Amino acid sequence: MDHLRANGFRVKPVQDRNYAAVRRRYGIADELASCHTAIVEGYVVEGHVPAREIRRLLAERPRALGLSVPGMPVGSPGMEQGERREAYEVLLLQRDRPPSVYARSPSTGNPSDSRRPR
Repeated sequence: MDHLRANGFRVKPVQDRNYAAVRRRYGIADELASCHTAIVEGYVVEGHVPAREIRRLLAERPRALGLSVPGMPVGSPGMEQGERREAYEVLLLQRDRPPSVYARSPSTGNPSDSRRPR
C-alpha cells in the first residue's frame, strides 16, 4: 500500500479474513493469487503490481479483469530486499482467456535467484 500511496493512489484498506472468497468474487484463480487484492477503477489488482503498470492499465482500458503478480517476488513493490530482485511477470487477467504477460521485471542477475517467470 505504501508503494501505491507514494505513487499518488488513494488507498482505503479493507480487512476480510476470507481471502479465497474475495479472490473468487473477483475471478482470481488460486495459481494467480498473492497476499492482497485491490479494486482500482473497476479493475482487480492482485499482489505486488507496480504502480506504473496500474497506470498503464488505466490509460489503455483493455477489456480485462485486471492485473496480477502471483506470489510475492523479492524486489516487487513492497517486497524490496536491498538491490536483490527476482524476475517476475505482471499478468493481464482476462475473462474468457488464459492470462497473458502484460509486463516483465528482470532479476538483478543474482546467481542465488532461482525463481523465474513461467
